[in-house]
Amino acid sequence: MTSNYEERARMSQTRVTKAVFPNTTNHYDTLFGGTAMQWMDEVAFITATRFTRLKVVTVSTDRLDFKKPIPAGTIVELVGNVVQVGRTSIKVQVQVFVEAMLEDSRELALEGSFSFVALGEDSKPTKILV
Repeated sequence: MTSNYEERARMSQTRVTKAVFPNTTNHYDTLFGGTAMQWMDEVAFITATRFTRLKVVTVSTDRLDFKKPIPAGTIVELVGNVVQVGRTSIKVQVQVFVEAMLEDSRELALEGSFSFVALGEDSKPTKILV
């Protein structure tokens, strides 16, 4: 039998798929790092919100590891998972996989973790109920 935490974590996993078009790439014809971080923060936010069902705000990005370039004309899938829950905070790991559009290939290109704090009606940190 799984715990309430494990079930909520499983149910809050978030997957978003995007195509890398020229308007999101740099002069090397690869995805802008800032665009990747924006996409990752959005997926992390959705994951944290789905887990807590509370107002959450990003408080830090702990680490981003760029493992391989993400070229224009590829597909990326961002996968967010809850990895830690504190009294008022939650940490979400986001992995970004890159796929060639016309091939059966999938590689981890980027990963990072994002920390959020849950806020109450008074805009102060509030307890996350698990």
